[in-house]
Amino acid sequence: MSGGKDDRGEARRRARGELEAEVLAALWSAGGPVPAAVVQERVPGAAYTTVLTILTRLCDKGVVTRRREGRSHLYAPVDDQAGHVAAGMHSLLAEGGDRAAVLARFVSDLSPEDEQLLDQLLHGD
Repeated sequence: MSGGKDDRGEARRRARGELEAEVLAALWSAGGPVPAAVVQERVPGAAYTTVLTILTRLCDKGVVTRRREGRSHLYAPVDDQAGHVAAGMHSLLAEGGDRAAVLARFVSDLSPEDEQLLDQLLHGD
């Protein structure tokens, strides 16, 4: 279940970062620049002003762009979902200290399918 109310109909707080993720997902699914109202329609239970706040934060972080059109703004993600996740992985790797240990642990926890895919990507098979 995403946002709004829990199974008993009571208000539920989103986990940290969950609303930003929902706003980004709404932008990715839009397929192009959209006004905040369109984003808000795609984020269940989020108030318009809350969506505006999240969009502003994402703009400040450089994850989303904003351009004026008429009296409002259009918002678009800077990168596609794969690029955004890859940037996050690079950031975590940079924070991890011993890069070799972090990468070794990451690779050791891959499923056989993901390990094969990674091998193909690294060796161009």
